[in-house]
Amino acid sequence: MTQVAYELPTATGAFRAARVAFVHSLWHADIVNESYVGFVDEMAKLGFRHEAIERFELPGVFEIPLHAKLLARTGRFAAVVAAGLVVDGGIYRHDFVSETVVRALMQVQLETDTPVFSVVLTPHHFHEHETHRRFFRDHFRIKGGEAAQACAQTLASLGRLQAA
Repeated sequence: MTQVAYELPTATGAFRAARVAFVHSLWHADIVNESYVGFVDEMAKLGFRHEAIERFELPGVFEIPLHAKLLARTGRFAAVVAAGLVVDGGIYRHDFVSETVVRALMQVQLETDTPVFSVVLTPHHFHEHETHRRFFRDHFRIKGGEAAQACAQTLASLGRLQAA
């Protein structure tokens, strides 16, 4: 395992600290927390120190985009990762909430030039029983690992853009 440098080059030639903000909702925390575990585990395999990942917890997914934007604007983070679970509770338009959050996250990265990765998931079917909870805990851990791979590859690619 090679250790990642303390700073990473950006597409503009500037450098940012090799830090990642991980922002997640506490709604269904036992499930969503697994994305953080998967992310940190995979980032460690890729050479990122655990201390380089700063965690921010929020009540729900709707609060994530503003935090992502403010964190990106600080310049302290090379990337922001957002995680949450939006379920169909039968009362609110869960698909609207999920789409709104993901669109806002895309806008954050376009406005701040800071990559934002989404592990905000909206399952077709989710039921409050242990079989589904176990399935989605495992699934979120996998998705956290996939977000780490995407994060590391994107940061490396952005670093090469300046030389292109």
